[in-house]
Amino acid sequence: MMTVLSIHHWQNRDLAFKEINQGMTYLKQIYGFRYSHLIILLVLLAVSASGQAPRHLFTHAEPEARGFSSQKLDSLAVFLEGAGSSAMLLMVEGDIIFEWGFTETKYIVHSIRKALLNSLIGLEVAKGAIDTSWTIGHLKLDDVNSPLSEREKSARVADLLRSRSGVYHPAAAVSQGMLRGMPERDSYLPGKHYYYNNWDFNVLGAILEEKTGRKIFDLFKEQIAVPLGMHHYTGTYTSIDGGDEDVITPSTDGVYQYELSKSKYPAYHFRMSARDLALYGQLYLQRGNWNGEQIIPKKWIDVSTQPYSIYNERYGLSYGMLWYVLVPDDKHQTPSFYHTGAGIHMLGVYPSSKLVLVHRVDTEGKHMFKEESLYKMIRLVWGARIKDGVE
Repeated sequence: MMTVLSIHHWQNRDLAFKEINQGMTYLKQIYGFRYSHLIILLVLLAVSASGQAPRHLFTHAEPEARGFSSQKLDSLAVFLEGAGSSAMLLMVEGDIIFEWGFTETKYIVHSIRKALLNSLIGLEVAKGAIDTSWTIGHLKLDDVNSPLSEREKSARVADLLRSRSGVYHPAAAVSQGMLRGMPERDSYLPGKHYYYNNWDFNVLGAILEEKTGRKIFDLFKEQIAVPLGMHHYTGTYTSIDGGDEDVITPSTDGVYQYELSKSKYPAYHFRMSARDLALYGQLYLQRGNWNGEQIIPKKWIDVSTQPYSIYNERYGLSYGMLWYVLVPDDKHQTPSFYHTGAGIHMLGVYPSSKLVLVHRVDTEGKHMFKEESLYKMIRLVWGARIKDGVE
């Protein structure tokens, strides 16, 4: 029976009319023909007036129907419990085959924010609002304390996207590990060297906001979250002083982290649920298409997921444009891509297997998930695949 609570799950008009008809039949039996129509009309008007966007209706499939072993995925669940994970979700062909933990709880995504920015930049590039050939000098960008050199100002937006700007200026939200690997200022020409650089990523966010006149978190809600029917992202945001060691990160969906003693460009942190992240991964798996609508240009996704910077040849690891990319081989000619975040969070998209992987950790609470556990987790996922009918 249709209820008011189920209306926000409608995915399209056909499903909506099906639920309306079911509801009318039920209500007609109780209240009679006239009242059933009146009640349905009032419900529809209430939903329309609320402005609430329809939410995605998740579907589930038996693992075996998608080529995975239920028994082995049970072993994955046992591992996650002991490793300190908070949530994990696997979708194959758009259906959930494995869901464990607090998949509806919103956690900070940390560096996965870069992959979220990719879509917003791509949309503005397609509109002509951002040109990837623009240089920092053309955009009249500079920073505090130590001004940028003329060499650094020759870095293009394309270099920022690939984390190859050659600008090694202090930045917000930089870890000690990142600092240890940072080259000296002006040691490389723009475009010539890959270094995972938060200055590049933070400045990209500033360019996006300047050219659109909008906040990142509002853009993401309007252009991505609402069209995909995300359940938990609402777009609320605030700012914090990242230089204050006692600062507590707010529970809003977006947080600008300023560290003005280092840079005037803030880091932009997202807080999202595993389910909402899975929808974002599915959008990329479908090359930007959602229910027949091209949300993100296919060409942008293809260009973004090329292996521009191979930093580990043995394991075929590289960086594309705001995504990590697994270098294609004979078995996987279509690039798989992913992004990780401190903790370790992970969003992985594997086109050859039609799979989206999401792993979350509550890094704001007590957690113990270690990097080596990530590799074991991934081995357990792929080890659960059924090969030639054999588990």
